[in-house]
Amino acid sequence: MGSEPTIVVVEDDANIAGLVELYLRDAGFRVSIADRGERALELIRARPPQLVILDVALAGRLDGYEVCTELRRTSDVPILMLTARDGEDDRVRGFEAGADDYVVKPFSPRELVVRVGAILRRADPDRSRGTAIVAGGVEIDPVRREVRAGGEPVALATREFDLLAHLGAHRGQVLTRQQLLDGVWGEGWVGDERTVDVHVRQLRKKLGDHLPLATVWGVGYRFD
Repeated sequence: MGSEPTIVVVEDDANIAGLVELYLRDAGFRVSIADRGERALELIRARPPQLVILDVALAGRLDGYEVCTELRRTSDVPILMLTARDGEDDRVRGFEAGADDYVVKPFSPRELVVRVGAILRRADPDRSRGTAIVAGGVEIDPVRREVRAGGEPVALATREFDLLAHLGAHRGQVLTRQQLLDGVWGEGWVGDERTVDVHVRQLRKKLGDHLPLATVWGVGYRFD
């Protein structure tokens, strides 16, 4: 990934922010901390990082969901939500807002660092070599990590792009939700299979009728 990647940690609990910063710096990352959503947006826009770790319950005017939604208007920076909210609806809301991963407190700092590294590896264009995929009205460029629908560019979150590219690379194959989790999130990822459905719903919302993706009921999805 070249020089040290910069990570912005958005967390209003100083103890948690300090712990996360310690482990990230030990792993070779540069870290900036913001304790409010408004400050985080200013920081990220001024000096775009390679990844954002985002709490949900923040002091100030904006909560983590709102920060995530606002970032997604202009940026595809990977976002990992780190929060005490562990309900299914909370997770779904986070992914629908544009998060790439969701970690619940209390958490393992070592696992958090591993997840950060995995997200960054998948987001690195140098690791995404391959020819363009054209199907239906969708064009996927794995090298430039760009997507067009009906000839128009479409902004996708990092994990949304990874899922779309993985489906496109297995065109015509029926992939189960577990296969998609293993292929996109990684075999060590722990979470609910519904995560795949949430991201598919976002892809369908953004790409519309141009997306040649079929649901194979009781099994998974097929990219045609």
